[in-house]
Amino acid sequence: MTTSMGSAATSVSEYGLITRVIEQYLDGARSGSGDDMRPAFHEDATIFGYVGADLLAGPIQLLFDWNQENGPATGLQARIASIDLIDTVSSVRLELDDWTGHRFTDLFTLLKIDGKWKIMNKVFHLHPVEAAKRTTTNTL
Repeated sequence: MTTSMGSAATSVSEYGLITRVIEQYLDGARSGSGDDMRPAFHEDATIFGYVGADLLAGPIQLLFDWNQENGPATGLQARIASIDLIDTVSSVRLELDDWTGHRFTDLFTLLKIDGKWKIMNKVFHLHPVEAAKRTTTNTL
């Protein structure tokens, strides 16, 4: 994982707090419950990405609904690839394998509001099925 400190005043503990927000999102993915991941997001958060040729864009409730319909991602593997932090703003890149057969790269923007980190926006890349299979078979 790569990290960059935006300010000497930024505490290392902030990275842990951001990581916990991402873990809350992942807990919801693994349980298949939109309500379990909801606390990680700001109430006005948005989601953007392509599903095939179709643009998915709108309120984060779209993710919660999809997660609920998709069910538990019991085989989900996740890795935080990077966290960039500047005082009250952060971006996180997350790599996800086997979200019920799907492979995603998620990019999040977070904002610290009233002392708590919240995901404000999720932009995702849904990898083609062939790429997901290659990654799974090439992993030791």
